[in-house]
Amino acid sequence: MKIETQNTDDNQSRLTVEVEPELLDEMKQRAARKIARSIKIPGFRPGKAPYPVIVRQVGEEAVLEEAMELLVDEIYPKVIDQAEIKPYGPGKLEKVVSTEPLVLEFLVPLEAQVSLGDYRSIRKAYEPKQVTEKDVDEVMENLRERQAIIEPVERPALSGDQVTVHISGNRKHVEEGQNPVLVRDREVPVIILPAEEKEEKEGNDAPDYPEWPFPGFSQKLIGLSANDERTFEYQYPDEDAQPQAFKGADAEFLVKVENVKSRTLPALDDDFATSLGEFETLEALRTNVRTSLEEQNTQEYNETYDTEIIEQAIEQANFKYPPQLREHELDDVVRDLESRLERQKLDMDLYLKTRKLDMKDLREEMIPVAEKRLKHSLFLSELAKAEDIHIDPDELQSETQNTVEVLSRSLPEKEARKLSNKDIFSNLVGNIMLDMIFHKAEERFRDIASGKLDQQAAEAAAKEETPTAEAEPALMAEASAVEGGVADPAMEAAPAKPKKRKKAQTPPASS
Repeated sequence: MKIETQNTDDNQSRLTVEVEPELLDEMKQRAARKIARSIKIPGFRPGKAPYPVIVRQVGEEAVLEEAMELLVDEIYPKVIDQAEIKPYGPGKLEKVVSTEPLVLEFLVPLEAQVSLGDYRSIRKAYEPKQVTEKDVDEVMENLRERQAIIEPVERPALSGDQVTVHISGNRKHVEEGQNPVLVRDREVPVIILPAEEKEEKEGNDAPDYPEWPFPGFSQKLIGLSANDERTFEYQYPDEDAQPQAFKGADAEFLVKVENVKSRTLPALDDDFATSLGEFETLEALRTNVRTSLEEQNTQEYNETYDTEIIEQAIEQANFKYPPQLREHELDDVVRDLESRLERQKLDMDLYLKTRKLDMKDLREEMIPVAEKRLKHSLFLSELAKAEDIHIDPDELQSETQNTVEVLSRSLPEKEARKLSNKDIFSNLVGNIMLDMIFHKAEERFRDIASGKLDQQAAEAAAKEETPTAEAEPALMAEASAVEGGVADPAMEAAPAKPKKRKKAQTPPASS
């Protein structure tokens, strides 16, 4: 076969292949026999009719079409080998350039190519948030809140009580186009926050404790009893209103108290710690809380940190990939959206109707998301190669076993049984290994960008240059002799032995 190769701008290879006439004739013969086995030709047993008879029966075009399918299946692997290309996926026959001689044109998507650039020059300070005693105290208080004893009381509401109210709200002044209703009648349990605690939470740098429907609402319930009704007014600011939908609203809320319940919080002592699990003391519980917060802070910080440094690296990297790879990533993005919609009890058709889109429009809209995800994956994959990151087989086996156990417990029984299928299990192992490689690549790049890898290398070099305790006496003796102008004859006569030094300590890899 004669093959001409031309690479396209979208990372595909156009292969023009000239096929020997003898090979085409052979494929025609095979095609005719295949056709003859599937039809009845008078006077001949299935598959035994001569070639000319078969051609007269079904036509030259039908035989040639079948022959072309057989031919492509036969020569395509040989074409790929001879062209010495690395396909990303299966190619396709684009066209028949000519029939005499037979010249075929294939279009083959190539493996993605990534040029990482100088990713090792990227630096960013690594400064995760430190867990404070106040952070631990807040979690401990939340744990107390969950263990609170709630009991109905026949008295007016006090600070710290839980009051269930029916509430509705409207705008006092309605402009054109505005919905007059702010809150449709609903039943809401409200905890009356003690004034000093309310001030402390509202004064926090992180405004994550907004009272609903407006600041100070719970305090207005103090002194009210079951069946009491009140009307409260509140002017929402034009900016930074919570909720944002109420921005600038002059609101009026009608509130009716359904019931009042006291809340008794347990004491923070060893008994409280024991009631929450295998904690013998309150201090053991606090230690566990602190450790959990530190792990959570580190994980959240790492996610943000990794995203930022990888985005920097992607900006200076160069990517070439075929359109088929982007389409596959788009498929994954759409599937992820469908899964999210299912969890919200929605379906794709309703989502598309709500947004007045069709699937083509949706895929077009999601191209930037797919390309960003694709470049992220390609970067980590290439980084793992550049940094020689590998997965230990024992680690892979352990992670696979843990994953299978989790899936077996969480999936429906019918779906869980599919995990024993060889192909499905093989795909699962492949996905787990890829996730582990990506995770280790992220860790390595984090060590590079934060300067941790440089620090480890410097520490290892310093250890290598530091004389061992065994070598120090000899060095000191030699130094004394030189300083005093006295030479040891034994030292002059014998060749100097190499000084013993500690072996270089390999920097602990993050992979």
